[in-house]
Amino acid sequence: MLPEQPATLILRNFLILVAVSLSCVILFRASDFVRFLPRFQFSTSGPASSFPFNFSSAFDDLPPAGEGYRLEKVLKDAAMEDRTVIITAINEAWAAPNSVIDLFLESFKIGDQTRRLLNHLVIIALDQKAFARCLVIHTHCFSLVSDGIDFRREAYFMTPDYLKMMWKRIDFLRSVLDMGYNFVFTDANVMWFRDPFPKFYLDADFQIACDFFLGSSDDVHNRPNGGFNYVKSNNRSVEFYKFWYSSHETFPGYHDQDVLNIIKSHPFILDIGLKMKFLDTAYFGGLCEPSKDLNKVCTMHANCCFGLDSKLHDLRIMLQDWKQFISLPPSLKRSSNLYWKVPQNCSLSSLTYYESMIPRSTKDIEEGGQD
Repeated sequence: MLPEQPATLILRNFLILVAVSLSCVILFRASDFVRFLPRFQFSTSGPASSFPFNFSSAFDDLPPAGEGYRLEKVLKDAAMEDRTVIITAINEAWAAPNSVIDLFLESFKIGDQTRRLLNHLVIIALDQKAFARCLVIHTHCFSLVSDGIDFRREAYFMTPDYLKMMWKRIDFLRSVLDMGYNFVFTDANVMWFRDPFPKFYLDADFQIACDFFLGSSDDVHNRPNGGFNYVKSNNRSVEFYKFWYSSHETFPGYHDQDVLNIIKSHPFILDIGLKMKFLDTAYFGGLCEPSKDLNKVCTMHANCCFGLDSKLHDLRIMLQDWKQFISLPPSLKRSSNLYWKVPQNCSLSSLTYYESMIPRSTKDIEEGGQD
């Protein structure tokens, strides 16, 4: 046999090296995937066992464990040192240019000590157009698409799409708690004018803003609003969110806020030891009950309002009121008699239409008759 030429020998060795290298890469990636699989696989007996969402991204061929990893990555990238994130959710209607999300982000930018909090904000997009817009305007975005449900259009209060959206939100937030993250959930129609964290209660597991505040943070007759709450991740809060979500089957046709009003003094909550607090509208106001002092206000919510156009109108006025206030010299701020010029298009009278859609028993409960 003739000896191999040096060039042939070099080529053969090179091909062998390439084949071995490719094999190692394939084996490494397979073992790396297996290594991550148990860490992010939801337990069949844990709080997220019935988690119903389809997480969509550019890697749609990955199995569910990979999807959980992507949510974990978004939360980890946005989290504060104590694993707290700020979460809001938008659909196509609220994500459109010059719509709610732009006003929401503007409030952070012009607020007192709030711009830095944008580093910890995660925007949950409920449809692909909302996700695409989020990628343009913000850093931490997550696409959350529900099979068979179209959340692109404005979901009017108490319509079937609205109820589905609210309950999907509760179940998603439960999963965030189960992954070990604390969160402030904020509707995108809540304007952030000051850092709210100094006004939160240190000993509370679950604290929530109110449409109407009765003077005591412990009074269960307060009228809570699910559009703004701060929740710490622990066994008590996870069990509470499981109970809250499961209660929608007990009270079909009610939204999450109605059900919270029903269950907020339920013996189960006492049994698990959940510490619940209600936030003062002096700091966490809204159009139902505006904060009276612009020197104290942290957030203002476009609640008690029907329709996107009405919300946008009053939110723009709200931002203008704040800009006028912060332009004053300190001495005038302290002595200022400035008040919100809202509500205007939003008002309690605008609720007449959709109040009629709330079951009578629910309205009785909200009025305090069965708490």
